[in-house]
Amino acid sequence: MRARGLSKRFGAMQAVDGVDLNVPRSSVYGFLGPNGSGKSTTIRMLCGLLTPSAGEIEVLGLKIPQQAEELRKRIGYMTQKFSLYEDLTVRENLEFLATVQGLPKDRRRSRIEELLGAYNLADRARQLAGTMSGGQKQRLALAGAIVHKPELLFLDEPTSAVDPESRRDFWEKLFDLADAGTTILVSTHYMDEAERCHRIAILDTGRLVADGTPADLTHGLAGRTIGVRASEPRKAQAALHAAQGVISVAQVGNDLRVLTDAAAGMESQLHEFLRSRGIAADVMPIEPNLEDVFVSATHSGHKAQAA
Repeated sequence: MRARGLSKRFGAMQAVDGVDLNVPRSSVYGFLGPNGSGKSTTIRMLCGLLTPSAGEIEVLGLKIPQQAEELRKRIGYMTQKFSLYEDLTVRENLEFLATVQGLPKDRRRSRIEELLGAYNLADRARQLAGTMSGGQKQRLALAGAIVHKPELLFLDEPTSAVDPESRRDFWEKLFDLADAGTTILVSTHYMDEAERCHRIAILDTGRLVADGTPADLTHGLAGRTIGVRASEPRKAQAALHAAQGVISVAQVGNDLRVLTDAAAGMESQLHEFLRSRGIAADVMPIEPNLEDVFVSATHSGHKAQAA
């Protein structure tokens, strides 16, 4: 999947602004971004549901939106909101989706039985979908999205309403699909999920502000994350917000996690800054994580909005 200069404008609002993407086959590609960053709009353009204002899209060798109808036969799509029929049973939902996707009648039964087993739904085949738990609905929705064995799967914040155990199980299913050759593009708010992706893109105010493997992106922040341990962490945090070069300060337990805009000399600078304000603290370098990458990448956009 490839996009060049992808843009979408709604009246005076620029929802997506010149995004370039390359998504390799059989990979799990993550989309991160604050609310309103353009993630869902970008996904809808990539799968042919929304016409771009500008730019070029090629998905599975097809030109989009010109060949969107042909593409729809080869992709699956799952949204954060359960979109299947709650007054139908699990089996009836899968039968309906298999019919809509054009599966031959002689293949439908075997495919549905395969999915019921793979997604732990066999004992609930006759249960109404509306009576299921969030995790069960999620498994059913994923099974429905892949009933026709799509080459490409779009997932728009699919785990926003389920518990951690269900989220973990869901991601195991995604890697099973990727291992079998399915390319997956998934948007998420969860940093632990983003860390699982082979590659991630971060959108902010409609622009692509970071793109790479989780390891490469965190490595790019080497030296810019600093840990602070103080007897009065809230007092230290309030003071550090005013320190030059500090982008963010977050409390994690009794410690503070500080993200800076420079890699050189910040450790001693912050130590002296706190000492000058009568705050005794241990200051030490720590390893950056993906949340630090996210904050760093979206920082300039948030400053511009505030201004």
